[in-house]
Amino acid sequence: MLLKSRCLPNRILLLSIASVGLTLNSGACDDYTETPGTEGNGNLVIGPDYTVDPDLTDRGNPKGKLFEFSMPLADSKIFRGDDVTLDTNKPVRKERKISVYIPAAYKDGTKAPILVMHDGPSRLNLVQNALDNLTISADPNRILPAFIAIGVQNGGDDSKGSQRGLEYDTMSDRLARFVNDEVLPAVLNNAEIRAAYPKIAFTENPWGRATMGCSSGGAAALTMGWFRPDLFRRLITYSGTFVDQQDDDAPEEAVYPLGAWEYHSSLKLIETSEKKPLRIFTHVSENDNRARDPEETYHNWVMANERTAAALKTKGYDYRYVYSRATKHCDGKVFEQTLADTLVWTWRGYHGE
Repeated sequence: MLLKSRCLPNRILLLSIASVGLTLNSGACDDYTETPGTEGNGNLVIGPDYTVDPDLTDRGNPKGKLFEFSMPLADSKIFRGDDVTLDTNKPVRKERKISVYIPAAYKDGTKAPILVMHDGPSRLNLVQNALDNLTISADPNRILPAFIAIGVQNGGDDSKGSQRGLEYDTMSDRLARFVNDEVLPAVLNNAEIRAAYPKIAFTENPWGRATMGCSSGGAAALTMGWFRPDLFRRLITYSGTFVDQQDDDAPEEAVYPLGAWEYHSSLKLIETSEKKPLRIFTHVSENDNRARDPEETYHNWVMANERTAAALKTKGYDYRYVYSRATKHCDGKVFEQTLADTLVWTWRGYHGE
């Protein structure tokens, strides 16, 4: 099966994805280029002391509008909550909450860039403040486009055998398709949102589509862009679960037996694959999840993130890797200090279509 990019390609990059049997037609838009430069790229160590970035607080600037609605899992064609690989002892949600923040700077009728946030609405409050403050920034080096933030709740529970694990830890394009084919149309067709923004639209430019998550949600952010760079190209991962949490019964095990660990394993997925059009932020905490058994390396978050960053550097990606001292898994102190800078770096160079 051939899936065409929503943008006409400058060149054709054929990606054979054996696990789902498709060939992907990917590339940057013919009429779109950007020059983000290398500012902020590379490795950064922060801590052990932390402060809250003022741009992640309410500074009294004009507020956007927040909307919430739910999507029943039973209505989905992609994640119905009834996969045979699921552990019946792990609960699955009947419906998932969708949270949408449209900043005051967004002009109805324009094709908005978007940020899809996993485990929504986690950290949406910080993103809201960043949008309120930085879409109107007078500093050209510290400004955000008026993207629409979309928090997508997971399907329930965690790790192998769970609906959340199926969605986030599986090495395939399934989550990217779910977001693109089901979540985004649901947002655009929501009656309450349409009443407030009758001409709301999303950009089809993959450089205008970002995704963000923490833990398995972070792994999901990388996986969405990795398998579907024609849909999402700006990726943000905090405490990324680049370890072996893919379900043992998943068909993807045939190609990626160690799940997201394969990004940096002896398979060297990042280094041996043709470079993709992606901009990638990664992070790990000093006291992030570690294997209780030192020999159980496939579950060592710190090692996994360090090796993922090293692989991105070797391959020449535009990447930023933050190591935070004296912090834990998905530590709130890290978000409160870094998220504004992370968003600015992630969106650097973007200027719309």
